[in-house]
Amino acid sequence: MADEKTPPVDSAPTEADPAPKPEAAAAKAAPKAEAGAAPKAAPKKEKPPALEDKPFTEFIEQHFIPTLESALKERGIDDIQLTLDQRPLGVFGVSDDEQYWHVKGQWQKGVGEASLAGNRQFNIAFTKDSISSPKLFYFADKGSQPSTIEQFMGDERKITLDLMVLFTLRRLNGQKWLARN
Repeated sequence: MADEKTPPVDSAPTEADPAPKPEAAAAKAAPKAEAGAAPKAAPKKEKPPALEDKPFTEFIEQHFIPTLESALKERGIDDIQLTLDQRPLGVFGVSDDEQYWHVKGQWQKGVGEASLAGNRQFNIAFTKDSISSPKLFYFADKGSQPSTIEQFMGDERKITLDLMVLFTLRRLNGQKWLARN
């Protein structure tokens, strides 16, 4: 039930209760809006694209290789040579002539007693020109030809620079190439 002062919905304004002018209504509403409303948020700045969203070769050459190189140097491998090139798999018994992108790491000395081995090499092969594509890992020691291909980072849904470096270091450490147990 409405009280006596509230006009019914279907009634028109009367002479005693004239309709408010639009300018007056806007003037009354403006101070309320300013006082009660939160200040306007500044337009959101566009986030720069993630490193991982950069083109494949740019990401590998400008981010992955330098980061991996510094991580390996921190672990005592000073003569590391890291390259990116496109070539077939160089694994014994594989006659596939398809070209794959490879990050190849090669060094002579090594760490501690393992330095007696010399001429170590590992490859990370990308099946497509994308860091999220399936990747393969193979390695060789003492100048021999690689003979085993392994899946690399196969269970990871999101591929980041830090994860790629971490998995590479873990894999090399699994060979006892970075530290002896």
